Amino acid sequence: MGAGHGHVLYRESDSPVHRLPPEVKIAAMVVFTIAVVATPREAFWAFGAYAVLVAAVAALARVGPRWLLSRALIELPFVLFAVALPFLGTGDRVEVLGLRLSEDGLHGAWNILAKGTLGVLASLLLAATTTTRDLIVGLDRLHCPQVLTQIATFMLRYLDVLVGEARRMRVARISRGDDPRFLWQLRGFAAGIGALFLRAFERGERVYLAMLSRGYTGRMPAVWQGEGAASAGQWLVAATVPVLAASIAATALVLS
Repeated sequence: MGAGHGHVLYRESDSPVHRLPPEVKIAAMVVFTIAVVATPREAFWAFGAYAVLVAAVAALARVGPRWLLSRALIELPFVLFAVALPFLGTGDRVEVLGLRLSEDGLHGAWNILAKGTLGVLASLLLAATTTTRDLIVGLDRLHCPQVLTQIATFMLRYLDVLVGEARRMRVARISRGDDPRFLWQLRGFAAGIGALFLRAFERGERVYLAMLSRGYTGRMPAVWQGEGAASAGQWLVAATVPVLAASIAATALVLS
């Protein structure tokens, strides 16, 4: 279970951010996101300061802006919703480029765009500098419920196996003349999904019984928690960004 697994967002490097233990990076990202969410939407300067912090961490982690922005397109549905708010919102109207827009809708759109984008960028930086296995290890060291970390561990370990199984089933269907592109063949596709679920369930049962026979007690191995755990100095270094973000948020709340 301790085998290393990469993911599409991880960017291998030897930067100072990559070398930090995963638990300090997770805690820093969560505190930073909370500070961003707690900031009043009218404090435009604060969001600019947060963007500077994100850019500084990205430069330190050697993650380019093009990579970040291309992956941030995942928030596009929320962007489309935010764009619609000024037109659908109620209340006072202001004229922008010849259009009569809702003032509350404009503030709401800005609130979604600014906070959502900063949160997505912070999450991307965490994923780009931390492997999936280390993320689970970090959550375990932060005393995340064992049920969640165990489910995530098994999913990480056997996701590639299930993807390979689904790919083989698809090839077998196509070789027998089935083409899943047509709507009237949806029944066969649904049957394949059901068969894949049953295979995954049976495989999980066999793996669980095999682990029990080898001494599995329902907890992560103790070595995961102790090996490479963060020192006090590393916590202090990682606390720089969240402390600055919390200070910005507190200042914005006072000034508002």
